[in-house]
Amino acid sequence: MRAISRLASSVHALALTAGISVCGSAMAADLVVRYDQSQLLRLPRPAAEVIIGNPSIADVSLQGGNLIVVTGKTFGITNIIALDADRNIIQDQRVMVERDDRRVVNLHKGSNRFTYACTPNCEPTLTIGDDKAFFDSVQSHNAAKTKFSSDSATSGSGQGTGN
Repeated sequence: MRAISRLASSVHALALTAGISVCGSAMAADLVVRYDQSQLLRLPRPAAEVIIGNPSIADVSLQGGNLIVVTGKTFGITNIIALDADRNIIQDQRVMVERDDRRVVNLHKGSNRFTYACTPNCEPTLTIGDDKAFFDSVQSHNAAKTKFSSDSATSGSGQGTGN
């Protein structure tokens, strides 16, 4: 009975080893990307196409042949599949978009949350799940700042008027 059990264990281990060696080139460890940040992913060979499972969670951009930029758009888990020109899988990898809590402070007032990024001064930050009025205010201010910056960049050479 023990010999059969050991034989079964050996066959199971051999099958696992064979499966890992067959799939090892296409499977990779989870890629952790922080919310509103980008992460570089280098592929072992050039890709012709990159597919993202859920584009609302992460965005991908192929830079050159074997470099992918992955940007976390919202919290969650999705996957990236990179294909070569013959549509063979180069890499199939889970992407986990998480929050970067290292310099974040959450203020809770009852059931309402207000998030601040403290780098080093604490400033309100746009974070899904915050109090609606706070979120809307931060979003409005961010949009105005972005518009101001883009209007300034397109209105001239960037040089002062010399008053």
